[in-house]
Order: sequence, then C-alpha cells, then structure tokens
Amino acid sequence: MQKLIQRLANLSAIGMFLILAMGALVTKADAGRGCGDEWPLCNGKFVPAHTISSFIEYSHRLVVGIVTLILIATFFLVFRYVKRKDAKFFISGTVLMTLIQAAMGALAVVWPQSSLVLALHFGLSLLAFAFALLLALVFTSWGQFQRDTVIRSSFKAFVWITAVYSYVVVYLGAFVRHTVSTGGCSGWPLCNGKVVPELSGATGIVFTHRVAALLLFICILFLYLQAKRYYHGSDKLRLGSKWALILVSLQVISGAVVTWSMGNEVAYLFTGMLHAIIVSCMFGFLCYLCVLTLYDRKA
Repeated sequence: MQKLIQRLANLSAIGMFLILAMGALVTKADAGRGCGDEWPLCNGKFVPAHTISSFIEYSHRLVVGIVTLILIATFFLVFRYVKRKDAKFFISGTVLMTLIQAAMGALAVVWPQSSLVLALHFGLSLLAFAFALLLALVFTSWGQFQRDTVIRSSFKAFVWITAVYSYVVVYLGAFVRHTVSTGGCSGWPLCNGKVVPELSGATGIVFTHRVAALLLFICILFLYLQAKRYYHGSDKLRLGSKWALILVSLQVISGAVVTWSMGNEVAYLFTGMLHAIIVSCMFGFLCYLCVLTLYDRKA
C-alpha cells in the first residue's frame, strides 16, 4: 500500500507540474478563450473542433480533471494509511489549492476577470505544485525532515522572508503576462536602452518585475552563502539553498532570453514556458527549505 501511495504522490507532483506548464502555454499562446465562454463544455461540445487555441485550452482542462481524480485517490489513501501528519497536511493543501484554482479558471472563462485576478490563478497553481512536491518528498530520503542540529533563528527568518518574497516576484511575472506587458522593455539588461526607463504603462510593469527579480537573486545568493557558512556540505539546508541559487540564476537567464526572443513567435512561446517552469522548481526548493526550518532540534 505504501508503494501505491508513493506512486500516486509522485503522479500528483508530476500532474501539478504539467498543469503549471500547460497553464503558462495557455497564457502565452493567448488560448484562454479557445473554448469561448463555456465550461466545462468547449464551444458547446464535449470534444471541440481541432483549432489550435481550443486544443490547448481543452487539453489543459482535461489534465486538470485527471490530476484532480488522482489527488482525490491520494487524499483518501494518505488519510487512511499514512500516519505522518505532515503528509496529511501536504495532500490537503494540494487538493485545496487545486480546487480553488480550478474554480477560478472556470469563472475566468464564464466571466472575464481582471489581470490582477488572473495572475493569482498562476500563484495558486504554484502553491498546489509546492504542496504536491513536498508530499512526494515525504516518501524519499529528502523527506526525512527531522534534524539533529539547531538552525539559527536568523537563518530561519530569512528562509521564510525569501520564500514569501519569491511568491510576490512570481505574481509580478504572472501579472506581466496577463497584462501583455512583456514588450514594455526592449533589450536586456537595459530597458529601452536605459538603466532606469520612464516608469509608465507596460514599461513600468516590466521594469518593476526586473528589479524585483534582481533583488530575489541577491536574497537567494545571500541565503546560500549563509547555508554554506554554517552547515556542512551534505546538509539538506545547504543542498536546498544551492539548488535554489542555481534555479534563480537560470531564471534570470531565461528572462533575458524571453526578451531577446520577442519577434520570433515559436521561440517566444517556448522560452516563456521554460521561464515559468524554472520559477516553479525554484519556489518548490524554497518551500522545502521552509519545511526544514520547522523540524530542527531545539537548543
């Protein structure tokens, strides 16, 4: 039974990852209205006509439905056969965030939402993925959260501050996509040929996201340096911080590539999806570090 639960937990994490990637594709391909104003039907049909936008949107809905069924099965088995309270918390969080973001997605189709609300849709999907990832890790060596060393209070606080701030940066990135503001800054690292451009309209939105992303890189770099200073090389805090730093570095690079690829529709679509995928993995590692800080040995 434990192996079955582990497989379902892994499928849940993979499924939530697919939902994130496909959601980014829907936004980048401007396929959110591919099924018109109907839900759960698509343009009045259970199986829609094979237009590109309807196929992308309907595929996303189908994957959400399948993953939801997997989550329900996982939820039942975890509460029935797993004794760890953290596993029950993680699956509950995954199911709750998935249901909320699915409901928001349906409402966004039936009643058009503002860019602020649409950006939150990606943020909820990101939280669902983080919970699913943590659940999957419970059944691996990385899921042995209990520590035999004390974590410095200042390090704990900075881990949580960085994780919360990273969520804000992700939200800003989603807001850039949903307001179609990416073209507000041409060129990278300069914005429209200036270090500080005129902060209005799409330019102001994109530039704010760039500055926020730079500050996030600095925060995670400092986090890794602190982990490297105070914890040995095989410590999960140090390894998690290292991977967070690698991913935020890739995130910065992918953001630059997104800007450079504007004008090439295929490249822009691919790099935009890659950008969303990398940030999802980075946020997952930061959430993992947050969980580790809750299980340290008390001084």
